[in-house]
Amino acid sequence: MKFFSLLLFLFLGMVANVRAQSAYLPIDRDYYHIIDRYVIKCGPFSDMVSTGIKPYRRDHVAEFLDSLSKNILNFTSVDRFNISYLKDDNWEFSKAETRGNENVLWGLYRKPADFYHFRDKHFDFHLNPVISFGAGQEYGVENRRFRNTRGLQMRGSIDRKIGFYTYLSMNEVRFPSWLDAYIQHKGAIPGEGFWKPYSQEGYSYFSALGHISFPVTKHINAQMGHDRNFVGEGYRSLILSDFSNPYMFLKLNTKIWRLYLTNLWGQMTADVVYNRGRPTDARYPQKWFSHHRLAFDFGHKVNIGVFESVMANSWDWNYLNPVVFYRWVEHGLGSPDKVMLGTDVKWNIVPSMQLYGQFVLDEFLFNEFFGLDGKYSRRNKHALQLGYKYIEVFDLPNLDIQLEYNHARPYTYQEKFEYSAFTNYRTPLTHPRGANFREVLTIIRYQPISRLQLNAAGVYHYFGKDPSVQENYGGDLHKNHNFLNTGMGLFGHRIGQGVKHQVGIASFNASYMVKHNFYLDISRVHRRHIEMNRSSQAINYTQMGIRLNILRHEYHL
Repeated sequence: MKFFSLLLFLFLGMVANVRAQSAYLPIDRDYYHIIDRYVIKCGPFSDMVSTGIKPYRRDHVAEFLDSLSKNILNFTSVDRFNISYLKDDNWEFSKAETRGNENVLWGLYRKPADFYHFRDKHFDFHLNPVISFGAGQEYGVENRRFRNTRGLQMRGSIDRKIGFYTYLSMNEVRFPSWLDAYIQHKGAIPGEGFWKPYSQEGYSYFSALGHISFPVTKHINAQMGHDRNFVGEGYRSLILSDFSNPYMFLKLNTKIWRLYLTNLWGQMTADVVYNRGRPTDARYPQKWFSHHRLAFDFGHKVNIGVFESVMANSWDWNYLNPVVFYRWVEHGLGSPDKVMLGTDVKWNIVPSMQLYGQFVLDEFLFNEFFGLDGKYSRRNKHALQLGYKYIEVFDLPNLDIQLEYNHARPYTYQEKFEYSAFTNYRTPLTHPRGANFREVLTIIRYQPISRLQLNAAGVYHYFGKDPSVQENYGGDLHKNHNFLNTGMGLFGHRIGQGVKHQVGIASFNASYMVKHNFYLDISRVHRRHIEMNRSSQAINYTQMGIRLNILRHEYHL
């Protein structure tokens, strides 16, 4: 924490003569899809933003929406509703006039997006309740599934220079059986981490997020807080995703000409102490994460980024340098840390289609990577993503489709030194499956009327698991990649090795917006899990609920 405090002190001393600042939007896939679909359909986002790094800043979103308003008559009624909704949600940064409520009681809901707000030339403050109540039935399971979330979120700015965001919630949840099994295996709730038992088969946990953001110079912006980050254009990320527990980080975003440089330093939880089968009070071991990504815009259609990430079991000042080649530094230290590198790319082919992808390299030997003899080498560790988005399929308004393929070779993201694997609080920093998997997913989104959103998804997983705790076939990221205990040598390692599993998921969700950010949800999930030559299990799950100012939770595992 001394490191973060020192940098915060240095940067805050530079904000006196730079432009206004806003907080960042929480990462919500439904919300971000609306923004991204208009980026694909209508042209570039803010000049200060690389869409390959999320979250986005609210003022940048408002700036983009104001640019769309110039051609608002060319949009459908549903599009106009979406743009108006986003502008209302970020109204304090919009140059256009936004809606207000006429009948105001006790000064509440003067704006549709804010339960309460205060704004003058020095201070901006927005307060909203957070609620999520839902109940579901898994067929063949006696106890009903449920979610009970109550909380608050606050955001605003001080002197128009420092933006802030805080989210607090109390949660009691009984998850569907397949997610409960994942939690029991990992020992952590995806995206939340620490938990306590609640009732029968339930979990209780407190969730807290918070960050501040401030400009360092005209072209450099800083964000510091306890939150999540996401790299890429896909539903999944093989570089850095929002799946794991929030962590403390400092991030610098720099824009010069067509170049975008992102530097991210974070402190993560290396392991968890257990007592009676659940996390208990203790000082958990920590580890340190450093990431930088340099992206370049080729016109308004193509963006290519290259990145390096380092996971170290102790802090090292060598990784503080924002423009050094991490791999060279790590070699100079004796190669004690985990280094990943690779690229991500997006190409907006036409104003309705986008191709995107990622390639992540963990270990590379030229002859084994390109040679037929080394094709299945244990040292051939990489991950690959290929994706396609089609906005308004066959010119049908507000019907969008996304296709995505992901795979990670066995032993990718594992490490030989303790607390250096690409994990945080016992969950992967990238794909929920870790490694040794293939995945194909299809997502169809349709908005037939303004307030109704329909989502259908089909997901297929093929992956290998270890037959026993002592064996390592490359999927469990917490195991040492130098100790296999499988009888296999250097070659012959294929995706799915170990005990083969196949999972097929079909899900459907309908969300109706009754009022601004207040939704009625109904969803249905069918999941089939086949453990090769052993067993097969089919699950049908139906859920209904309401939510206010909170994202829709879905777990395609």
